[in-house]
Amino acid sequence: MEGTQTPYVYWTTYQDGDWTLKIAATEQGLCRIRFPNEKPGALATWASVHWPGAALVESAEALRPYREPLAAYFRGDCTPFDMPLDVRGTPFQLEVWEALRLIPYGSTWTYAELAEVLGRPLAARPVGAAVGANPLPIVLPCHRVIGKDGSLTGYLGGLEAKTRLLRMEGFPLREERRLRQN
Repeated sequence: MEGTQTPYVYWTTYQDGDWTLKIAATEQGLCRIRFPNEKPGALATWASVHWPGAALVESAEALRPYREPLAAYFRGDCTPFDMPLDVRGTPFQLEVWEALRLIPYGSTWTYAELAEVLGRPLAARPVGAAVGANPLPIVLPCHRVIGKDGSLTGYLGGLEAKTRLLRMEGFPLREERRLRQN
């Protein structure tokens, strides 16, 4: 998933219905999805850490290849994302982020289940930290990771966004499952 050094990180605003995201890519692939609740300047700060010296350039054209797969997702297409990615992180983070792709559309795993899949059954907390640092929410579906008791836990885009994404995928949330059982 990791590419070579690049002189540019391209970005644009992606709008789909009432979803507004900032998306960024290098010449090697999609590298960041940002929710509106992140602080102004967060993208520039993040890019300077992961691509020191790279210019941040607004370019809808450079992000065109990533718009249709996102649009398909928001239309309800459950096909896994198949696009080049340029993701930077520690070896452990990269391992966790790659494992997120194993969680099926419309399903959830707990942090403990994700740790188990990674062969690290006692690493739920470090797995949770890596999930929280995921630079590509939605594409690497960290919204599908929930607490051990079935509760929704922190999400970069906020719990409202996590709830909306899970509902859009047809996953009944704990409160909704309880109502269906009664």
